Amino acid sequence: MATTSGAGTELIPTVAQIAVQAFELKVQPKAGAPSTWRSTGATCAIGSHPSNDLVLEAPQVSRFHCELRLTPRGLLLKDLGSSNGTLLDGVSVIEAWVRPGSRLVIGSVTLEVQLIGRENTIATSERETFGALAGSSAAMRSIFAQLERAAASDITVLIQGETGTGKEETAAALHAHSARAAKPFVVIDCSALPATLLESELFGHERGAFTGAHATRAGAFEEADGGTVFLDEVGELPLELQPKLLRVLEAREFRPLGAQAPRTTDVRVIAATNRDLRKEINEGRFRADLYFRIAVLRVTMPPLRTHPEDLPIIARKLLQGLAAQPAQIEALLTPAFLSSLRAATWPGNVRELRNHLERCLLFSAGLPLEEAAPPAAPPSSVDARRPLEVERRRHVEAFEREYVRALLEAHSGNVNAAAQAAGVDRAYLYRLIKKLSLKPQ
Repeated sequence: MATTSGAGTELIPTVAQIAVQAFELKVQPKAGAPSTWRSTGATCAIGSHPSNDLVLEAPQVSRFHCELRLTPRGLLLKDLGSSNGTLLDGVSVIEAWVRPGSRLVIGSVTLEVQLIGRENTIATSERETFGALAGSSAAMRSIFAQLERAAASDITVLIQGETGTGKEETAAALHAHSARAAKPFVVIDCSALPATLLESELFGHERGAFTGAHATRAGAFEEADGGTVFLDEVGELPLELQPKLLRVLEAREFRPLGAQAPRTTDVRVIAATNRDLRKEINEGRFRADLYFRIAVLRVTMPPLRTHPEDLPIIARKLLQGLAAQPAQIEALLTPAFLSSLRAATWPGNVRELRNHLERCLLFSAGLPLEEAAPPAAPPSSVDARRPLEVERRRHVEAFEREYVRALLEAHSGNVNAAAQAAGVDRAYLYRLIKKLSLKPQ
């Protein structure tokens, strides 16, 4: 049972320890690393930067090269946008499942992977809800254990996860359970504004600082003094603003646009992103020093498809948030309806589930899941009377159009999320959308 200390503050409750699979990496050649590395948690970040779990001092190894992560389905390998790629059993991969005995080639180093039984333990919370979040699975209770510890301190937190996994709800819950709960919680979406306006939103401006600045305006770091600033989609923060955010984190001071002197602030910063910022660092779009200041604690929200056992408790929590009456909730959450929820893949995660439940509540029935629009009729059969390049271009364009349309629909028109899911650069996807005369929703 958790105890409380002061308004909005909860001390760390008693936690349980659960056993998790351990894995081992045999390094050949040693490349400055031990000949054998054994996991102590669920992840292993690999690269040449000293902050990695396994540091490889070898040619062609990127600062943040790749990561191994244990999931309920097994061991998942993800390349972090490395310069020279990652080979798994001789195949270049972006993301793939790793089998026992698999060999990874990273630059000039070969790693042999072995699973060695349930030898590690992780802390899990006794609770099944944390603010608006809900779940009884080991994955969610492990998240809650991290959040409880984070709420009891002023540590800077980076929340990672796919679109719709509840990153803003996580940040709000952290604030509500902290000693700053009675102070402001200010949200800034770093993807919503151009750099000039975003700078003013963050740091404020003086009257006359720029055209249209008819009055002095306080920014987020002034408005939230004593409270929390939540930087959503921090991976979209323009490079020119990143040193200024770093200054706030390191010195707790900022300078409004047009101001002659810096001002101090007492805020906690929580950031969120659906990108892997280590990949952004490798590609020169995010500063490494800023990453380490905002990622003091990293909390990764799991996609809904990886913990379907939590669907009943999450659905109940969402329906309560939609002001459903107890009788309505019980009538809706039948075994058959819950079975249909578990069978879905939920690409939009909890946000998509909430929308579906809201529709069901409106019609007082467990509606079937909305299917993606059926694909357009395939192009006509190959016309051998046309030149090869003309016919090939026709078929490629038809495929691109259908793929991009479905991709944008799956991500509610969010080009950044769509590009990440497709494994392509955002600028490339924008060019493709323009070429095909499509429009994000």
